[in-house]
Amino acid sequence: MVQSDHIYQTYLNILKEELAPAMGCTEPIAIAYAASRAKDILGMMPERVEIDVSNNIIKNVKSVVVPNTGGLKGIEAAVAAGIAGGNTDKKLEVIADITSEQKESIARLINTIPIEIKAMEKSMVFDIFISLYAKETSARVRISQYHTNIVYEEKNGEVLFHSKLYDEIQQGITDKSDEEGLADRSCLNLKEIFDFANKVNIEDIKELLDRQISYNEAIAEEGLLGNYGANIGSTIWKYYEHNVKNRAMAKAAAGSDARMSGCELPVVINSGSGNQGMAVSIPVIEYAIELGVEKVLLYRALVLANLIAIHEKTGIGRLSAYCGAVSAGCAAGCGIAYLYGGDYDTLAHTLVNSLAIVSGIICDGAKPSCAAKIASSVEAGILGYNMYKNGQEFKKGEGIVNQDVETTIENVGRLGKDGMRDTDKEIVKIMLAVK
Repeated sequence: MVQSDHIYQTYLNILKEELAPAMGCTEPIAIAYAASRAKDILGMMPERVEIDVSNNIIKNVKSVVVPNTGGLKGIEAAVAAGIAGGNTDKKLEVIADITSEQKESIARLINTIPIEIKAMEKSMVFDIFISLYAKETSARVRISQYHTNIVYEEKNGEVLFHSKLYDEIQQGITDKSDEEGLADRSCLNLKEIFDFANKVNIEDIKELLDRQISYNEAIAEEGLLGNYGANIGSTIWKYYEHNVKNRAMAKAAAGSDARMSGCELPVVINSGSGNQGMAVSIPVIEYAIELGVEKVLLYRALVLANLIAIHEKTGIGRLSAYCGAVSAGCAAGCGIAYLYGGDYDTLAHTLVNSLAIVSGIICDGAKPSCAAKIASSVEAGILGYNMYKNGQEFKKGEGIVNQDVETTIENVGRLGKDGMRDTDKEIVKIMLAVK
C-alpha cells in the first residue's frame, strides 16, 4: 500500500473525519450546534423554540451534564447553551468558548423562553430538527445521520439549503448505511487496516494523533484527580493493583467520568463519540508508556486501533442499543497486541475473543455508568489478547462467533443495528418512565 493508492487515501480521510475534537458529550453538543446555527440564521434572540429529536437523541442527552452550563442536563440545556453562546464555526466545540456572562444567561433562557421538545415518529436514528421563532421571523435547521451533518436550513419559510439526504428522508428513506459527505467506510477490513498501520507515512497522521494523545490523556488525568460521576476510574485506581492493565482501565474510565459529568476539557472522538475516542486510545497510550516503545510504534498502534473501532461501528451505526464502548475497548486490545509485535492472526483472534466476551452490553444513554462499561470493555480487549497468547480461542459456532474475523464483525453489526432495534425502543421507554 502506497500513498497514491485509493485505499490509502480513503483510510487517511476516514481518520481525518473521525478523529475530531469535541467538548462535551457529542449528542447534546450536536443539539447545541443545531441551535447555534439556527440562531445565526434567525439573527436575533428567539422568543420560542421547538425541537424534534429521534429516540436515540433523547436517550443520549437525558442524563448527561452539558459543559459550560453550570451543571445542567438535558435537551433544554443544550439548546440554551447553543443559543446563548454557541460559535457555529467550531462545530463540536461549539460551546467551548462560552463566557461567564453567557453561562449565567443559560438558566435564564430555559426559564423564560418556551422550549417544546417532541420525539420524532419517523426519523433517522440520528435526527435533530430545531425551529426558532422571534416576532415575525423564523429559522429551522435539521441535522441527520451524524453530529455535524446539516441537511436542511430555512428562514421565514424560504429554503436556504437542502441536501440529497433531506430529500430522501422526505420520501421516507430513513435507514441508509452510507453517510452523506463522508469517505466510504465499506472498504474497511482488518487485513488492509493492518497493512495501512504498518505503512502509513507518519507525517500524514502525526498531528491528528498528537492531538488525540494530548487531549485524551489530559481529561483522563483530570478524571482521576477530580470528583466526577461515580468515580469509576479513581475507584479502580484506589482498590486495584497498579499494574498496566488496571492503569489502562482506570484512566480510560476516568476520562469518561469527567466527560459525562460536564468537564470542560476537550477530547478527540472516534465514531462520533468521546467515550469511544478515549476507550480506544488511552489504554494503548498507557501500554506504550509501560513498554517504553518509540513514538512511531505508538502512532501505528493508534492508527490500527482507531480504524478497527470505526470498522466495527460501521455496521452498527452511530447510535444503537449496542454499547459503543465495546467496539472501542476491543479495538484497544488489538492496539495493545500490536505494541507487543502482534501479527494479523494475533489481531484477528484478539478481536474475535474480546467481542465474544462483551458484545451483550447495552447502551442506555450517556451518563456516569458509561465509565464502568469502558473499563469492562478495555479489560475484555486485553483478555482477548492474553487468551490468544495462551493458545485459547472462541471457536466458530460458539454464539455469534463465525469462521473468520470479518464475518464475526458483520454478525456484531447485524446484532447492534437490526437485532437490537426493539431493545433500543424499550430502553427509551424505560428511561422516560424513570422519574
